[in-house]
Amino acid sequence: MTAAILAARWKMPLAITVLLALLLALVFSGQWPDLHSKPLSSSKGLLAIAPNEVERVNVRLGAENLALRRNPGGWTIEGVDGTTPLELASHIDTALKFLRISEPSREIPAGDLDAKSFAAFGLDPPSEVAVLETHSAVAATVNFGRTNPAGTSHYVRLAGAPTVYLMPRHVTEEWRLVFDMARRLQGSASSAAANRSTALLLPVSIAQVWAIEIVAGGKLTRFERDATGAWFRHIGQHTHLAGGDVHVADPAQAMVIDTAFSSLDAAVAEAQVAPGDAPHLAQYGLALPPLIALFYARDSSMPVARLEFGAPADRLDRYARLAPEGAIITVAEFEPRRLTELLKAVGAGS
Repeated sequence: MTAAILAARWKMPLAITVLLALLLALVFSGQWPDLHSKPLSSSKGLLAIAPNEVERVNVRLGAENLALRRNPGGWTIEGVDGTTPLELASHIDTALKFLRISEPSREIPAGDLDAKSFAAFGLDPPSEVAVLETHSAVAATVNFGRTNPAGTSHYVRLAGAPTVYLMPRHVTEEWRLVFDMARRLQGSASSAAANRSTALLLPVSIAQVWAIEIVAGGKLTRFERDATGAWFRHIGQHTHLAGGDVHVADPAQAMVIDTAFSSLDAAVAEAQVAPGDAPHLAQYGLALPPLIALFYARDSSMPVARLEFGAPADRLDRYARLAPEGAIITVAEFEPRRLTELLKAVGAGS
């Protein structure tokens, strides 16, 4: 028997023993040995601190300004009583997280910039500004500019730093969504204080919505915006490859769709009726809603709002709610009727 064969026979039991030891370690610890001691990779985003260290956010859009503060009970809007709804708090946390983890696709150093560069990138002045503060200091001031020519990213700069970053579009869009939702809550509080109306029906402006799905009679119809922001009815199941054809809205149909959806911006909840628990959902025709509208922000596969319509309250009103946490309310009957008439106008209704 050769020395090579003897060596191979000696190594085989050793290899099996080592493998069994690793498997036992995996069973009892739930992870491979020594994995827990490896440091996590550092963040490659623009925010150097952890998102949960940010205690105050001041967001400016043009001449408008609002401030958000983190309290033990959740986020609040300064000047508005109570904590923000969970959906807004979730988007604030997501916006901070994106700044922490989203890596720039390009960095333009000071040597490649001149006096006119900031204006060319939409940063003089910036379109939006987010000032992030910890307990003791300003952690970062993020200036958001215009999109790149391809429309896939935004130019961003940290105040006090000469570098301009090209950041994924969803980073800026999330901050725009936060500002929009907070501004609508702020406006609703002012309107209620003046006894002009109750709360706005939707938590987000239609301007921030890029896709709407309507479920009526068990049939789903999806509407989207094209690259210019015009609405069209999306037909068929398919994917869009890079460099392939993209949808272009029909101008006449886009106007019909836009008129129907834009009206929802000013829609209000006329009265609060009951909590949204199971017995009341069944009582008011919302256990299996006959009409549902789902609203999606840009670059998001999760709806920012889900509006459900139930049974008629009377000849002029209908029961509704914002799922999944919203109370049962009444809305004017023409609000759901506007959606069903839109489906008929685009050939999707019965």
